[in-house]
Amino acid sequence: MATIELTKGNFEQTVTGSEIVLIDFWAAWCGPCRMFGPVYEKAATHHPDIVFGKVDTEAQPELAADFGISSIPTLMAVRDRTVLYSQPGALPPQALEELIGRIRAVDMDDVRRQAADSAAAH
Repeated sequence: MATIELTKGNFEQTVTGSEIVLIDFWAAWCGPCRMFGPVYEKAATHHPDIVFGKVDTEAQPELAADFGISSIPTLMAVRDRTVLYSQPGALPPQALEELIGRIRAVDMDDVRRQAADSAAAH
């Protein structure tokens, strides 16, 4: 599957309607973003069951602000509407593949249990 452009208009529907969503926050003027782009696009073709979205921070400043994006590229991984990873920096292909493997391996029942326990403690 190719990457999709995420906007304020389709972001919520995309994230809530998909099990795993990777989001690349980027801008056209950003050199590291342009270098990461082909790596991200290639991974998208190898993992058709994952939604690979891109947020142009210049065109969608509200989305970038909503997630506190201060450095680009920033890669975010969302699974079952839960952010599991959010880090700035372009990843080399092998590191991106390892991240995808870790996101797939997460026990989401355990994540939800921990979130509920944390909320109950406060």
